[in-house]
Amino acid sequence: MSKKNKEQTREQGEVKQKAEQRDWREVLRRIDDVRWELPQDFMPGMLVPGLIFADDELMETMASDQAVQQVANVATLPGIVGHSIAMPDIHWGYGFPIGGVAATRVSVISPGGVGFDINCGVRLLRTPLYKEDVTGKLKNLLDQLFRDVPAGAGKGAEKGVDKDDQDGILLEGAAHAVRLGYGTEADLETIESGGAVPGADPANVSAYARKRGMGQLGTLGSGNHFLEIQFVSDIRDERAAQAFGLELNQVVVFIHCGSRGLGHQVCQDYLGKMQSAMERYGIDVPDKQLACAPVLSDEGREYMGAMNAAANYAFANRQAITAAVRGAFKKVMGVKHPDRDMQVVYDVAHNIAKFERYNIEGKEVELCVHRKGATRAFPAGHPDVTPRYREVGQPVLVPGDMARYSFVCVGQGKALEETFGSTCHGAGRVLSRNAAKRELEGVNIEKRLNASGIQIRAQNKSALAEESSEAYKDVKNVVGVLETAGIANVVAELHPLGVIKG
Repeated sequence: MSKKNKEQTREQGEVKQKAEQRDWREVLRRIDDVRWELPQDFMPGMLVPGLIFADDELMETMASDQAVQQVANVATLPGIVGHSIAMPDIHWGYGFPIGGVAATRVSVISPGGVGFDINCGVRLLRTPLYKEDVTGKLKNLLDQLFRDVPAGAGKGAEKGVDKDDQDGILLEGAAHAVRLGYGTEADLETIESGGAVPGADPANVSAYARKRGMGQLGTLGSGNHFLEIQFVSDIRDERAAQAFGLELNQVVVFIHCGSRGLGHQVCQDYLGKMQSAMERYGIDVPDKQLACAPVLSDEGREYMGAMNAAANYAFANRQAITAAVRGAFKKVMGVKHPDRDMQVVYDVAHNIAKFERYNIEGKEVELCVHRKGATRAFPAGHPDVTPRYREVGQPVLVPGDMARYSFVCVGQGKALEETFGSTCHGAGRVLSRNAAKRELEGVNIEKRLNASGIQIRAQNKSALAEESSEAYKDVKNVVGVLETAGIANVVAELHPLGVIKG
């Protein structure tokens, strides 16, 4: 079946599904300005209510999307506790909505609650430079970065790694990349989980997954992945900004990418296994994309081992890109000691499931927390916040679209109370890729960006419409909801100067 026919079939299926479902807008209950509850009786099989974080404007963007229905579907997962949670960047995804969070009593694990791009995430680097330092050299800097960081669908690195280093990367993540010469041990202090998720098992990563991904270490990929040179345009929290090493007009680098073909194939491999296993374990879910298996089953343990290995690959991938970025700044901008002077502010995972402990009905219990297009947001004092930032809280990196702004936030206490220490991962789409291309047909996105002072390099300029501002929610509204809800507070606003896309 052609890609076009598959899309038409999917859209027809969604139309039929809409006709058979209750309208969630008729039963949604408003709790306060930014919280909405989807009652547990909205749909048979829901084990918990849904909890959606959004203001009125963001809620309107969900009216034509299936994401809220997916919130209800997720609420049927065996062992789910609390709520099926949707962040303000919520939009339709595979299985879980993107921007979805769910925690289970270590009962089941669902690849659809993690996603195809395992540990897609963002890393922020700070530099010793300021906006005025790069203005005259921005073109040359972008050209150098575009040469040194391969971008685009299927793009590989100049050289791969051998079998031993493949295993090292899958087991040890960014730490093994550092041993290969991509950065220093100091980088690991400000990466989630130190850049290596425990429990990885390379033996559970298929040969085909290895083949797809291991030649792509240090590459950006395509779609919404990007590398941006930005500057700090506003500081809202001086204390946290000082802790993070951020100053007004300082140049920073945002890196957004994940586990490339390796992670995609791991997800693909285990979806089929989970779907065939559900009947054997007596599991019934309303959407086959939520296929799952008990965490302690053979299928569950194997998937966790492979998922963690793919997550470690993603940390290593961003570490290798960091080395290339530092090299470009040294060549073009004359930064003499880039390993020392271009430090990692933080690196967070978006698509992952982790074992964490939370208070449930007065007891501390271990949960399997699925974050699909969502990140951790731990507050000050939390033991999992790196010691460097423990007094202020964990940095929360929230990229926007390539024409507006991104934000650095910091985790707050309500996240632990209401969202299993989670928050949004970005702006969130309002238009599908095809809809964006239709709406912006004939618009020269590159020219429009240049007119606003933003330079861009892209492997596929015809796809830039898919990533235009019109395709995304305004991330300023999204982080505004976080602040109102007490989940995360804004520390700094960042504006793009140059963008690299696949």
